Amino acid sequence: MPQSLGRVLGLLELLQAAPSGHTVGHLATRLGVDERTVRRYAGHLADLGIPVQGRRGRYGGYVLSPGYRLPPLMFTDDEAVAVLLGLVAGRRIGLNTTATAGETALAKIQRVLPGTLRPRIDALLSTLAFTTPAPGRAPAMPTGTVLTLAAAAGDRSPVAFEYTKPGAGPAPRRLDPYGLVFHRGKWFVTGRDHDRGAVRTFRADRITDAVVLPGTFDVPADFDPGAQVAAGLATGNWRYEVSVLLHTDMDQAARRIPASVATLTGTPAGVRMTTGAERLDGMAQMLAGLGWDFTVETPAELRTEVAALAVRLQASADS
Repeated sequence: MPQSLGRVLGLLELLQAAPSGHTVGHLATRLGVDERTVRRYAGHLADLGIPVQGRRGRYGGYVLSPGYRLPPLMFTDDEAVAVLLGLVAGRRIGLNTTATAGETALAKIQRVLPGTLRPRIDALLSTLAFTTPAPGRAPAMPTGTVLTLAAAAGDRSPVAFEYTKPGAGPAPRRLDPYGLVFHRGKWFVTGRDHDRGAVRTFRADRITDAVVLPGTFDVPADFDPGAQVAAGLATGNWRYEVSVLLHTDMDQAARRIPASVATLTGTPAGVRMTTGAERLDGMAQMLAGLGWDFTVETPAELRTEVAALAVRLQASADS
């Protein structure tokens, strides 16, 4: 937990322990900071929805609204570990809607755990390590946008919003939101676009001013939001459109190639893999790594990259 966040919640503990409040000077001494910082911490608590009241005057300070107190969390050890590890995992993969949401939630729960359980949880979180690197910073996602889209999808109500594509200004859109999808650190909403008359997918962090509209809609019975988003990402705006016939069966191909990487179609001659690529040398390496025979259908430049890779591999074997 960041030191400043710990002191903010330390301020909350001091105020909870003193119903009549403390002066700013006393709080500064207890927390080991200056008075200006205490005022900033009080502002942080107010932003979190905690009713902190300021008192004016020479010896002004802060007090909590009468009767306010965070209740203790009655978690078993298993429940506490499950909740806190869920927050840690969510922060790691970018699932939190804002940069600080996971940290503040984690710190709040740690502060109100039973005294016998808190040091054990602190020890777990301080010694926890991961074998895979964390992804890059995910785009900030306003919580209000996610909740508005989710409410509309749950109620089967259309939404209107402004959507900003890279290099362009905001444009109004109307959508029947079939579902929300979280994929590789980003939120997406997919559904029927009123203006295009077809199913479209939108990055939620590019959406502003989302409002629920009157009316209802039906979701197609066989519609899978996750599969729709994955397929759209696999065949999006890439420099090259790739089609390769893999000489294997559909079960084998589906186990090795995620839907977010390529679209797979069974044929009498094998499995057709369609996808997109920015660099064909990387696509050649992926195909070689699959371990199956294959036939490049398009683009022709991919055959050249496969041949060049074969020459490099042969040279490595000869050496």
